[in-house]
Amino acid sequence: MQQADNATTGALAAGERTTGHSTRLGGKDVSAQVQSWSVERSYATDLPTAMRAFSGSSSAQLQLQLSGTGGTSAPELYAPWANRATGDITRPGQSVVHRGGVGPTTLPAFRGTVRSRSAQAGTDTVQITALDGAERLRGPALLPKPYAGFYTGRPVATATWCVDELLRQAGVLTSPPARYPDFVEGQPLTLVHATLHGGFATPYGQPQTLPPRGAYTWTRDGAPHEMALLPRTGIKGLTASWFPRSRITVPGSRLFAEAWVNPALGPGDTVSLELVLDRTGNAQGSLRMEVNFAAGTVRIYSATVDGGYWYFEWSWVGLRSPLMGPWHIGALFDTTGSSGTSVYPTVQPRLTGPDGTQYLGSPATYVESSGLQNAAELRELKLVTDMAVEGVQLTSGLSAMPSASVFAQTGTWTKGAELDDAILPLYAVPRVSGSQWEVLGQIAKATMSTADFDERGVFRWRNYTRFNSVPTKPDLTLTSVRDIASLTLTEEIDACRNYVVQPAKIWENFGVSAGTTYTDTQVRTVPANGTLTVSYVMAEEEFDIGPPTTDDDSVVTSGSQVRFATTAAGTTAVKGAVDVLTRREDGYLVVRFSNRTSQPLYTAKKDGTPSVYLMTLKPQADPVERKATAYVAGTASERYYGRQEHTGETTDWIQDLDAAQAIANALYNAGVYPVPVIGDVEVLYDPRVQLGDVVRLTDTSGTRLDTLAWVVGISTTATADAGVRQTLTLRGTQPNGTPADAGLTPDAAADPAVVALSTYASVTAAFPTLSALTASGFTWGQIKESAYV
Repeated sequence: MQQADNATTGALAAGERTTGHSTRLGGKDVSAQVQSWSVERSYATDLPTAMRAFSGSSSAQLQLQLSGTGGTSAPELYAPWANRATGDITRPGQSVVHRGGVGPTTLPAFRGTVRSRSAQAGTDTVQITALDGAERLRGPALLPKPYAGFYTGRPVATATWCVDELLRQAGVLTSPPARYPDFVEGQPLTLVHATLHGGFATPYGQPQTLPPRGAYTWTRDGAPHEMALLPRTGIKGLTASWFPRSRITVPGSRLFAEAWVNPALGPGDTVSLELVLDRTGNAQGSLRMEVNFAAGTVRIYSATVDGGYWYFEWSWVGLRSPLMGPWHIGALFDTTGSSGTSVYPTVQPRLTGPDGTQYLGSPATYVESSGLQNAAELRELKLVTDMAVEGVQLTSGLSAMPSASVFAQTGTWTKGAELDDAILPLYAVPRVSGSQWEVLGQIAKATMSTADFDERGVFRWRNYTRFNSVPTKPDLTLTSVRDIASLTLTEEIDACRNYVVQPAKIWENFGVSAGTTYTDTQVRTVPANGTLTVSYVMAEEEFDIGPPTTDDDSVVTSGSQVRFATTAAGTTAVKGAVDVLTRREDGYLVVRFSNRTSQPLYTAKKDGTPSVYLMTLKPQADPVERKATAYVAGTASERYYGRQEHTGETTDWIQDLDAAQAIANALYNAGVYPVPVIGDVEVLYDPRVQLGDVVRLTDTSGTRLDTLAWVVGISTTATADAGVRQTLTLRGTQPNGTPADAGLTPDAAADPAVVALSTYASVTAAFPTLSALTASGFTWGQIKESAYV
């Protein structure tokens, strides 16, 4: 329920009938012009109406009737062909905020945008229809297609992560957004942005190393913003890594790595972010930030992997203080201080404590040979953590260390959604089509979850775990004595489901094989200090390709690769000279080469043939369908109602048999006994009621009802002469116990007619001899049933 002030609460308790409202269009108050209004919101569930469970999406609708003002009619002011100066206030897409209440105050009732307007000539009324935040989710649904899940045999995402990503595409955020998601020439670029909201997948870059499934969990309690990756007890050094969407070169780049962490959650005190760099041959470089909250130190390393290293250390007492909670950590790795093929990086940390305290280290430049970084390309961003982590991000192209406000992304986002616990692990993100809202509705129905925007415009996602236990405490009590105007109860056997089957698409044979390959047909020129963009046709079903690895003459990598040479004949290979970026766009794989040097370079092998080679990966085997069944033989439910079967939808969103079993169990528990259907209940208007609330219904006047029920639909209508009417659609939380049939002896299911059968004596008396029996021409059945004996 919505929180209300004391005045509203007191007015409701006293049965106040005086109602009020306020309405804003385009930020302008038009309350005095509203002739009538109505708000409808309900879940589009497809489960049986009497089952103790519900799922689906809800898009609230507001209808307004506006009159004119100042002696000018509403159609003249607000009709589709009205002057823009007045008509834009009701144009499609315009903002709408509506509040309603009793007594002296009002509560939020609707926030959305105008969907349509209609004006009839000769009247003083314009009809306006508005929809809530679902209108913001009409863009095409796009989800990444990482291969790491079936490659490693470990989950790469969850259904919850996919929900979060679809919301982000429409600007509905649960945590800070990617800093620079769009490619703009000459501007910074987000290379990796892993929210870790129930998955390792990311739309920018792609996951490479995934931790074992049993080594971590996803937590919402204590998460810096919404949800965080949390190592399980006893697991230290949990590791995950991501390929960037652009292989940035060193020297010449500034890279900023950051994350949100909570050292109060987890088995240890240390977290690190590492940039792994591909050098010539098999050598690798490393730039790493390590924060130790127990020691109160930050160390930044510059190293050769499996070789020499050097580090700078900053020590702050505040890091090891008793004040524990979300920290924002970051480090700038600056490799622009060289025009040659090696560089001594300049590094600098920035942290923000739970209380807002800023910790900014002074820039430090390596001078020791072990801290020198040779020519290389960025290979991956690696996270190693002992604690809860959220929002890992890597950005290139910054001009300097971000200020405190830029670091915090102050004023750049508003939290507009709340998720539920992460459920349904995914080894391959399902392919989607349609709008973001349509796909959210599909996920909700497939996973027994609910999706809706509340009265304040905040999106809420809740999963099936709410049905694991029966509610015991109501948010509101409604009685026939004062609150309920009408009530109808119905019970039907169709809602009984005591044999539940939930199919799942199970990955049983993990591994990858080569998919589609792209071999360039020509040697291409990357101009000096310039760029080259090439597009390759890529089917929608193909999994993502990361930027190809840059080869040199000492090593040839497997998979996607490219070699840059100083001549078109491929004479000399060049390392650490070209940034390579890949992105999917309108059925193409777009590859962008950015030359960091003052001489043209060529995509040529040593023998002068084209060097660009791209290879997709695909699962070595398709998932197989398995079924999880929830059934208990010999129960009272089966004895009284018979065996009633329910088979869930076969969907790519359920890829784990344990998850399928959990859903089957939830459906079984929800349907093992039919719950009485509570018809539309007209009640005394209460602006606090929300979808998903639990109300207690007490009817002492006729039905003798006293039960809890979920609110799955709300209809509120107000007119100038009839006040406000509110009708609730409810779904019971529990049945009325187990049938007893006391004193009853139910009749059998069948009552066949009794047929007297012939005896051997009667047959021999009628037909003394076999020839006499044969001559009669009777069948065995006729003789057996005494028809002619």
